[in-house]
Amino acid sequence: MKTRFLPAALVAMVLGSALRADEGMWLYNNPPREQIRAKYGFEITDAWLDHLMKSSVRFNSGGSGSFVSEDGLVISNHHVGADALQKVSTEKKNLLKDGFHARTTAEEIKCVDLELNVLQSIEDVTARVNAAVSASASPEESFRARRRATAEIEKESMAKTGLRSDVVTLYQGGAYHLYRFKKYTDVRLVFAPEQQIAFFGGDPDNFEYPRFDLDICLFRVYEDGKPVTVAHHLAWSAKGAAEGELTFVSGHPGRTDRLLTMAELAYQRDVTYPYTLERLKRREVLLNAWSQRSEENARRSRDELFGIQNSRKARDGGHAGLYDPVLMKSKANAESAFRARLGGRAEFAQARDAYDTIAEVQKTVGAIALRYRLLEAEHGFSCDSYAIARTLLRAGDEYPKPNGDRLKEFGDAGKESLELDLFSDKPIPEDLETLNLADSLTFLAEKLGATDPLVERVLAGKSPRARAQELVRTTRIREVAFRKKLYAGGADAIRGAGDPMVEVARLVDGEARELRRRFEAAEETRKQAHAAIARARFALDGASSYPDATFTLRLSYGVVKGYEEDGRKVPAETTIAGLYARAEAQHFKPPFDLPDRWIKKRSALNPATPFNFVGTHDIIGGNSGSPVVNRAGEFVGIIFDGNLQSLVLDFAYDDVQARSLSVHSSGILESLRKVYGATALADELTKGRRKR
Repeated sequence: MKTRFLPAALVAMVLGSALRADEGMWLYNNPPREQIRAKYGFEITDAWLDHLMKSSVRFNSGGSGSFVSEDGLVISNHHVGADALQKVSTEKKNLLKDGFHARTTAEEIKCVDLELNVLQSIEDVTARVNAAVSASASPEESFRARRRATAEIEKESMAKTGLRSDVVTLYQGGAYHLYRFKKYTDVRLVFAPEQQIAFFGGDPDNFEYPRFDLDICLFRVYEDGKPVTVAHHLAWSAKGAAEGELTFVSGHPGRTDRLLTMAELAYQRDVTYPYTLERLKRREVLLNAWSQRSEENARRSRDELFGIQNSRKARDGGHAGLYDPVLMKSKANAESAFRARLGGRAEFAQARDAYDTIAEVQKTVGAIALRYRLLEAEHGFSCDSYAIARTLLRAGDEYPKPNGDRLKEFGDAGKESLELDLFSDKPIPEDLETLNLADSLTFLAEKLGATDPLVERVLAGKSPRARAQELVRTTRIREVAFRKKLYAGGADAIRGAGDPMVEVARLVDGEARELRRRFEAAEETRKQAHAAIARARFALDGASSYPDATFTLRLSYGVVKGYEEDGRKVPAETTIAGLYARAEAQHFKPPFDLPDRWIKKRSALNPATPFNFVGTHDIIGGNSGSPVVNRAGEFVGIIFDGNLQSLVLDFAYDDVQARSLSVHSSGILESLRKVYGATALADELTKGRRKR
C-alpha cells in the first residue's frame, strides 16, 4: 500500500479546536443535535434516537448489527458472522465458504457461544467512581479503589435491572458511564451468501473502492425457544441511499486514538505498531502456508486468517499515518496550541503537568511491554487450549475473593458471559492448536531468549514444536465436561487435576499477574492525567466533543458522496453491472471469480441496481455491520469497510477522500430475490415481520 499524505483540509482541522464537516463518533446521551440542525436542517428527536438505539445490536464476537424485523431478525456482515459460520461448519458442510439459507424457522441453525447485546440505557457515574478514589492514594491503591467502585456499580445495576451492566471509561479517564444491555444468547443462523461474493476481490480489493461485495449475514434471536418479538426494529428502504443524502450510522466502533498525546502517539509509532505488525505478518505466513496444504486446513483456518489479513492491512495504513510528517506536525501543533490556552491559570495546573506525567508513564509501560504482551496478553501461548486453561486457573483463584477485589473479567456482572464462552462446545482441532502453540512458543523464545528462566521452564527441555505437541496431545481442557468439573470444583479441583496445560499456565501466572499489576497502576496514572486534560478541555470548550471509541454504541452522520483520487472522479455508488465487469476484466480468476449461481442468474438481475456505496461517515473497526439509516430512520445500507484513505481515521477525521463503504439495501433485496430465491426472507425485510 502506498502512503497517502493528508490533504490541507485535514491539517486545518487538526490545528484547530473545532470539529469540522461530519466528524464524530457521538455518544447517544450527547448527540450532535446543534451541528446537524445547523448544517442539514434535521432535528434529532428523543424518540428517533431511542428507536435507533434499541434497534442497534452489538456482536460480542466483534462487530455491529441491527434488528430488521419484529420477529427478531438481525442483519450484520458476513465477515462479522464468519466466526459463527465457522463454528457450525463441518468438513462436509462448509457454510462459511458455500453459504446457507434456512427457508423455515425449523431449519435455522443455533450458533455456538454467540452473544448479542442491545443497549437500553446510559447513566453517568463519573462522580461516584471518582469519589471512591482518595487524592492521597498511590496509583495502585487508586486503581483498586476505582475497580471496587465499578464492580459494585455493575453488580448493583445487574441485580436491580437484570440487564448486562458495564462501566465504560470515556475520554481516556475523563468520564465513566454505566451502559445497560439486553443480552441474547440463543441466536440462530438464517442466511449467509457464499464467501466469494461476500468478499469479492479478496485481499487485493480489501480497503479499496470501487467495491462489489454482498457482505451480509442474517440471524434470528430467540427466547424460550421461540423467535423473540422486539419492540424496535428498522423499517427497510427498498430504494436505499441516494447520492448527496444525509444518512446516519449506528454502531460500535472498536477503538480510536484521537485524544492521545504526542508522547503516546510516538510510542504507538515506534513500539506498539512495529510489534503488532511483526506478529500479524508472522501469523499470516504461518496460516497461509498451512491452509495451502489441504482443503480442510483452509476451511478450519479461513476465519482466523481473514481476521489477521484484515488487521494487518488496517495497521499498515495506520502506521503509515504515524510516519506522515503532515499528520504528526499538525497533531503536535494542536497539542501546543491547547497547552498555550491553559496559560498560567491555577485551575489548569494539573492539566499542564499531565503531559509530562503521560510521557513518564509511556517509559514505565515501555519497560514491561514486551513481557506483558507475551505473558499476560498470551502472545507467547496463542491457542484456545491455553486461554481456557488460564481462565480456569484464575477462576479458581478469583471467585473466592470479594467481587470488587477480583480481576475485572471475573466480576459478578460478567460471569454469565464468561461462562458462555468458557463452556462453548466450538470445535478446537488438535492439529491447528499444535500449529498455533508451536509458533507462539517459538515467538516467546525468540523475544525473551532461549536461556530466559521462564522460557526454559515452559519448554521443559524440549523444542517449541515438541512441547506444543506434548501439551496439546495430553491436555483434557478441550473436553467441555472436564472444564465444567474443574470450574465447579474451584481451586482445589483445578490444582488436583494435574492437567499439563493448566500447569503451564500456573508457571506463567505469577509473573503475568505482577506485570498486569504494574501495567494497571501505570494505566491509572495515565487515566488521572487524561482526566485532568479532559476537565480543562470541558472548561474551555464545553461538552461539545466526543470521546475515543470504546466498542460501545455511537452515532455518526454524513452524506453519500464520491471523491477524487489521482485526478479521477470516484463514483458514490457501484452497481451490479460493475460487479460483472470487474470479474470479466480479471478473467474470473480468483479472487475475482463468482459463485456458480451468480453466473447462472446474471440475466435475471437488473444491472443498474446499486450494490455498494460510500459516504463521509466517521467509522472505524467495530462499525462493521452497522446499519446506515436515512432521516426517517429507515435501513438504507450496511457498513462493511472503509477505503484506504480511511485508515488514518484512527488518529484524525478526514472527509476529503476517506470514506465509509456500505452494501446498498436495494442490492441486498435484488440478490435475495433473484439470485437466492429467498423471497420469504426479502418479504420479511420489506414488511418487517415473518409471514404468518
